[in-house]
Amino acid sequence: MENIYHSIILARGGSKGIKNKNLKKINHKPLLFWSLKQSLQSKKIKRTWVSSDSEKILKYAKSIGAETIKRPKNLSSDNSSSESGWLHAINEIRKNYNTNKIIAIQCTSPLRSNNDFDNAIELYEKENYCSLFSGTRSDDLYFTWKINKKILIPNYDIYNRLKRQNLKKTILENGSFFIFDLKKFLKFKNRLFGKIGVFIQSKECQFQIDSIEDMRIVDKLLRNN
Repeated sequence: MENIYHSIILARGGSKGIKNKNLKKINHKPLLFWSLKQSLQSKKIKRTWVSSDSEKILKYAKSIGAETIKRPKNLSSDNSSSESGWLHAINEIRKNYNTNKIIAIQCTSPLRSNNDFDNAIELYEKENYCSLFSGTRSDDLYFTWKINKKILIPNYDIYNRLKRQNLKKTILENGSFFIFDLKKFLKFKNRLFGKIGVFIQSKECQFQIDSIEDMRIVDKLLRNN
């Protein structure tokens, strides 16, 4: 059976950290623009969808060339899971179109190489994965601490500090995008299942925009690129 990839970008109107975050300008373009552009330029993604409760966002997405889905308010709150948004979008898409593979793109992670989506799809198919996440290599995850009642507690032995070259290689799930089989997603109602793969991105791709400081960092990186 031929694989038919549709991408879904969840872009709700509300945001606690940054008001109207998905339409805030990053390098002279709305944040949503970057993920839309990358998806629409993909040779392997057949249709690009934006799901939102905001008419302003849906109108902008349509003007760029995406197809749109109006998401109910009850699936657009701070407590709504991405899975619930993807499930709603998939059910809407299947009313008129055939698709069996989904690329779930997070627009708050706009830093990607232009061919990341197509290369990730090639890896997904070559290794016969059921689901795949984007990630970045990070050795810094070993030297972490937690705070318990204002007391700092190390997550490693501070009296037997390993040299960096002796640390186990770790991968950070950066949230940029996920690829999964549609039928299995409907079964598990979860983004990761079965044989799971990872597509490694460059380190700057780990930045997600959740604060004004994040916006400044990503803006500078986009300008430099």
